[in-house]
Amino acid sequence: MPKDTIPDLKGHAPHAPLRGDGEGSVQVHQDEAAKIEGAKVFSVYGKGGIGKSTTSSNLSAAFTKLGKRVLQIGCDPKHDSTFTLTGKLQPTVIDTLKDVDFHAEELRPEDFVTVGYGGVQCVEAGGPPAGTGCGGYVVGQTVKLLKQHHMLEDTDVVIFDVLGDVVCGGFAAPLQHADRALIVTANDFDSIYAMNRIIAAVQAKSKNYKVRLAGCVANRSKDTDEVDRYCDTVGFKRIAHMPDVDAIRRSRLKKKTLFEMPDEEDIVRCRAEYVRLAQVLYDGTEGVAPEPLPDREIFELLGFD
Repeated sequence: MPKDTIPDLKGHAPHAPLRGDGEGSVQVHQDEAAKIEGAKVFSVYGKGGIGKSTTSSNLSAAFTKLGKRVLQIGCDPKHDSTFTLTGKLQPTVIDTLKDVDFHAEELRPEDFVTVGYGGVQCVEAGGPPAGTGCGGYVVGQTVKLLKQHHMLEDTDVVIFDVLGDVVCGGFAAPLQHADRALIVTANDFDSIYAMNRIIAAVQAKSKNYKVRLAGCVANRSKDTDEVDRYCDTVGFKRIAHMPDVDAIRRSRLKKKTLFEMPDEEDIVRCRAEYVRLAQVLYDGTEGVAPEPLPDREIFELLGFD
């Protein structure tokens, strides 16, 4: 096998050439035929457990309040990105493909797409078996399948909700499709440290792809002083703040977006912030190019005395 190709999950023919994405990096290059055209595409990243799926799902719901047609793609093997939009866990694309021995032509859209709250089209890409395969392959196959079934032709917004703060080539693959990357953080060291690494990953991808950073969302945080201090230092910006209110936790437990919860004061306030953020993103944010800090410097900026 030529050294510039990799096998697919089943060990069949190579599926994509490799391409350099920054110094010392070799990543899986997106198939040109798999480009997402027409829709505005956003990738949501952040530290594991920081609330990316909650943010993504409420943002999807907020876009529908603006009259937009939305597709949300969960990129996590535990496939729980869209369960607050649909009320239950959805089957993954990769498991659905395995059920038909990877004969994609046998699938129908309803086999892997579920319509959730507000008409959001919900897809869970899933992931390869633990310790095998590549998340980038899974993302690529999902986009390819959506294009084959013309699911992207009547879509205004696509949101990729991406696993944790893994910034390897596989889970950085959604950045090859995105217009803007959004980072979810909290007002603490570990979340900001993860954000710093994600910024570096996006900057690497931006050398060869159109993706740029939109900004960060401070989530479940009473204050934003540490986030803002980091942003001021590296040239980044916070574009939303979701306060640490119990309503967000309760909505997740009830498998609902905030837009389906009772009209409590905290819920109404959070909904308004999500709708504002959706409008900001759809109107178009200036791509920012922060300079991530070396480890020693971020420890000195935010670390313990």
